[in-house]
Amino acid sequence: MRSPQSGILALGTSSHAYLEFDLLPGRAAPDLAVAIASLREPRTTMGGVNLVTGFRPELWRTVFPDEAPGKLKGFNAPIAGPDFAMPATQHDAVLWLSGSAYDVIFDTARAAIVDLSEVASLATEVSSWPYQHDRDLTGFIDGTENPSLIEAPGLVVIPEGEPGAGGTILLLQQWPHDAAAWESLSVAEQEAVMGRTKPDGVELDPKPSDSHVASTDQDRFGKIFRRNTPYGTVSDHGTMFVGFSAEQETLVSMLESMAGLTSGSPDALTRYTKPVSGAYYFVPSTETLLRCPELVR
Repeated sequence: MRSPQSGILALGTSSHAYLEFDLLPGRAAPDLAVAIASLREPRTTMGGVNLVTGFRPELWRTVFPDEAPGKLKGFNAPIAGPDFAMPATQHDAVLWLSGSAYDVIFDTARAAIVDLSEVASLATEVSSWPYQHDRDLTGFIDGTENPSLIEAPGLVVIPEGEPGAGGTILLLQQWPHDAAAWESLSVAEQEAVMGRTKPDGVELDPKPSDSHVASTDQDRFGKIFRRNTPYGTVSDHGTMFVGFSAEQETLVSMLESMAGLTSGSPDALTRYTKPVSGAYYFVPSTETLLRCPELVR
């Protein structure tokens, strides 16, 4: 039985880095897969780092044709709603590093960039950290609908017998916040936007139809496992959306709903934050990554 990369479910880490890479001209997809698979993942200890890696679906399919969901594709076109568009900024690979302190993340990230420099160039880099234990920078609890760690593998990992078994699909987006506009709202107004209470994350009953909770209702679209983190500075900050699912359609449907393509009314939260990036990555199982050295034999 194939297992998901361990860092996906490794909660409690306090420092994160998201590195996206593009394949260099003249290099082939197997070169990148082998180089990334050869990166050594330190064990999760007090000073350790978790490393999760994913690949642009089309690139991964050229490496292992039978090891990716058949319909999976990159974020290759914007999702255009009535008021705004979610941009497509697809790259060839992603490394998500998480650990107990930023110094070890910093050193590991620099080493990874050097190790990959002959096959891929660094396209984007974002560092992030937790805020007030489990809240995002709106002040609300994040991930209230997340399945438990016991339930998550059965819900967001591709099951045995299907292409890509043991792997999962990652949606990665950067959402800067309009902090001044958000903070000008009263708590009651913020709760109406979110569809949840601010102190404890209880869903409003009834919740506004354009609220964030209503627009991304997992009972309606399907379950995902979110590992969102805040990023940025005091004056320029937001949320890194890090969502895992066994089915791309779940993620696509949620984004289309947020953009207003489902009901004609965009998610109320998008008045205060809009994405500036968007990419889908296939995150293969640990066992499949271990097969990458076969590509150079």
